[in-house]
Amino acid sequence: MNEPQDTIKAKLLECGINPTFQRNEIARVMLSRPQHLSADKVLTLVNANNTHVSKATVYNTLNLFVEKGLIREVAIDPTKIFYDSNASHHHHYYNEDTGELYDFEADDMSLNPKSSLPENTVQSAVDVVVRVKNST
Repeated sequence: MNEPQDTIKAKLLECGINPTFQRNEIARVMLSRPQHLSADKVLTLVNANNTHVSKATVYNTLNLFVEKGLIREVAIDPTKIFYDSNASHHHHYYNEDTGELYDFEADDMSLNPKSSLPENTVQSAVDVVVRVKNST
């Protein structure tokens, strides 16, 4: 699903994001197909064609894309953060042996909270990461 530049630019504008050259390049990498990428991997892929986008620009842009709902951030732990090109509501399996992240549908899991929400709050989201290991 290699999207044409016009389509990427339109998606950015639809989310209220100014489509600069760097943002277009980062969106091209992130939205090329359903995937889970670290910021360092995005940096490598963006700069593979001698684009010269800085690490700070990649991090800032990914955070902007998350804030605007274009992509999702999946934090496995403070040192392992993935950016998910699938912004729809779903959950993840994380394979601790391979470091890979896989999607699964939210409807495939039911959650029954044991307590009610804190006073004066509303639920905004439920994010689930199921950690798995390879069987021997």
